Amino acid sequence: MKIETLVLGPVCANCYIVTDEKTNEAAVIDCGEYTQELENCLEGKSLKYIMLTHGHYDHILGVYDLKKTHPEAKIVIHRDEEYKLLDELPSFAHEMMPGVQKYVPADIKVDEGDTIHLGTLTFLVMHTPGHSKGGVCFYEAQERTIFTGDTLFCLTVGRTDFFDSDEEEMLDSITRLYNMEGDFDIYPGHNRATTMEYERRRNRYMRRFK
Repeated sequence: MKIETLVLGPVCANCYIVTDEKTNEAAVIDCGEYTQELENCLEGKSLKYIMLTHGHYDHILGVYDLKKTHPEAKIVIHRDEEYKLLDELPSFAHEMMPGVQKYVPADIKVDEGDTIHLGTLTFLVMHTPGHSKGGVCFYEAQERTIFTGDTLFCLTVGRTDFFDSDEEEMLDSITRLYNMEGDFDIYPGHNRATTMEYERRRNRYMRRFK
C-alpha cells in the first residue's frame, strides 16, 4: 500500500491518496480541495473511490470537482453524513465555509462493519462518532493502518463543540481505538501521522485508560 499525503483546503486538512501497488487502484481519502497537485498524484492510477471520514466542509470541498473529473470514482461516506454533501448545510457551516458546497450525492453509504475493497486491500469501516455523528475510521488490517479523520490526532482528539458532536460518544470512540490489539500507523485528518502505541503512551485522552 502506497500512501501520499497532501495538505489542502482553507484549514489545512490532510488528503490521502492510497494506492494498491499490485493493481494500481487508488482511493482519495478526505478531499478538502481539488487542485492540480492532487491530479498530478492521480496520474496513471485508476481512481476507484473518494472515501470520506466525515462531512465537515474542510474534508469535502474538493469532492464535487474530483467527482466531475473522475465520474467513475465512487463517493463513500457514512449514511448519517451524506446530507453534508448537499448544498443545504446547517447555518454553522455557512459561517465557517469560504464557499458553498456543490450538490454531489454519495454513491456508497456505509455503516459500522462494512468493507471497501481496493485492489488487494480491504478497508473496514469503524463508526466512530464524537466529532460528528457519522464520523468513521477506515482500517486496513493487513497493513495495520487506520485513517482516523478528526476522531484521533497526534496527542489529541477532535473537537466536540459542533452541532453534531458529542463528548460521550467521542470518549466511547477513543476507548474503542485504545482497546484495539497491537500497534497501527495512524493517518489523521490534520497534522502529522502517528502510531497507536505512541498515542496510548502520550495522548492525554488515551492515558486515562491505563
